[in-house]
Amino acid sequence: MSAAITVRSYENVPHQKVAFIGLGVMGYPMAGHLARAGHDVTVYNRTPEKASRWVSEFGAQHAKTPKAAAQGARLVFSCVGNDDDLRSVVLGDNGAFAGMPEGSVFVDHTTTSAEVARELSAHATRQGLAFIDAPVSGGEAGAINGALTIMCGGARPDFVAAEPVMTAYARAITHMGDHGAGQLCKMVNQICVAGVLQGLAEAIAFGQTAGLDIEKVLSVISKGAAQSWQMEHRGHTMNKGEFDFGFAVDWMRKDLGLVLDEARRNGANLPATALIDQFYGEVQKMGGGRWDTSSLIARIQRR
Repeated sequence: MSAAITVRSYENVPHQKVAFIGLGVMGYPMAGHLARAGHDVTVYNRTPEKASRWVSEFGAQHAKTPKAAAQGARLVFSCVGNDDDLRSVVLGDNGAFAGMPEGSVFVDHTTTSAEVARELSAHATRQGLAFIDAPVSGGEAGAINGALTIMCGGARPDFVAAEPVMTAYARAITHMGDHGAGQLCKMVNQICVAGVLQGLAEAIAFGQTAGLDIEKVLSVISKGAAQSWQMEHRGHTMNKGEFDFGFAVDWMRKDLGLVLDEARRNGANLPATALIDQFYGEVQKMGGGRWDTSSLIARIQRR
């Protein structure tokens, strides 16, 4: 059962025929915002039952293949799992590229490698299409509330064509540069998130060991230089040992794997990120693969 999608006021954007591929935790509400904004939406999902449920909620239509969903759409959006999932819905006889009209734009919201973004942009160009890598930040709550942050890589004219439609589910949309730049920016984001959460986990565990009132500590330090989104939204639940929500450890490990692979290619030195990735591996071994990423504190408390 999906979480209720927040009703928001949509910008006065001309309605377009669009497709959305992938109705997971993020894609389901994102596609819903497009429908509520008045766009003519066709969806595709690997599990047809979820697509049928989405249609019953939003009154649009679903297709049996990515190709069928993309036919006639000027903009095709996707949000799937990883590089291979993305290739599977884009390429081949039944892939989205096979159904898209010439001159249309494919916008991918999956967090993937920068390499696959460049690979698929080359495929798109050869077929007279455009490709934008557009990973998002803001989690499930951001998708539900239509308040995601989107970082985009691709040709600027294609970005300009897609940006107004993306306002249905985003509060900030930024063109970062050429193909792959959106994914590289998302990697920067995940490096920051992982580092902040590890610091917050150590700080709370230290305060607990010292016998401090952690709720009072968080109230005080959140008003100073230590303040962060993670402290505000995860500090209290970390103190209580509650992790059954939010962005899963399994997903973060996938993202950090992409970061570390890219660092090996470009020569960036990421010792702290590599160490925190190992810490998340320990959380997975504890059975916490689906716990929120703030569960880094659990491995500290276990020791």
